[in-house]
Amino acid sequence: MLKSFLPDTLECSSTSVQLGAAHDPVSRREFIKVIVVGSPIGVTKIIHTLYRLGFAQVSEWSPPVPTANSGEVMRVLRRCVFID
Repeated sequence: MLKSFLPDTLECSSTSVQLGAAHDPVSRREFIKVIVVGSPIGVTKIIHTLYRLGFAQVSEWSPPVPTANSGEVMRVLRRCVFID
């Protein structure tokens, strides 16, 4: 059953995406989320364009999650950056 709301954690068969803030002051790492929202075709095109530009592998993105808007999905990419 598809849900039109997003819990704090998106559980998927192959991945788990945390939507909460994540910052580790000891190691000075921060986890950043890149979110793409739109039609399934539009979101896929953006993700493939970002792949061709060397930004991220297609497999690094979460599976599509439906939003509250009909015909709209969201996909999330989680990256770790080091804070100076």
